[in-house]
Amino acid sequence: MNITVIELKSRLDAGESPLVIDVREPYEFEEYNIGAELISLGDLPNKLDDLEEYKDQEIIVHCRSGARSAGAQQFLIKNGFSNVRNLEGGILEWQRQFG
Repeated sequence: MNITVIELKSRLDAGESPLVIDVREPYEFEEYNIGAELISLGDLPNKLDDLEEYKDQEIIVHCRSGARSAGAQQFLIKNGFSNVRNLEGGILEWQRQFG
């Protein structure tokens, strides 16, 4: 299941605070981020224990365009996370919509 940038932005603007994970590299995160938690895709396997409490909660993953986060979404689902959503279009779409 995916989520659009418009849906995520409206939820954040409404004060919701879902767990949003940015799976890009640190240098990409430093250039532009939306306040998500940075866990690079390569580090994700080592962070599963840290995310254990979120297994049954919504997690939104994003990257630059949606490709790496789609991989992260599948990885998390295979490891027992039940509600993982990929941000469609990633940061590129976010910037296109909101600057």
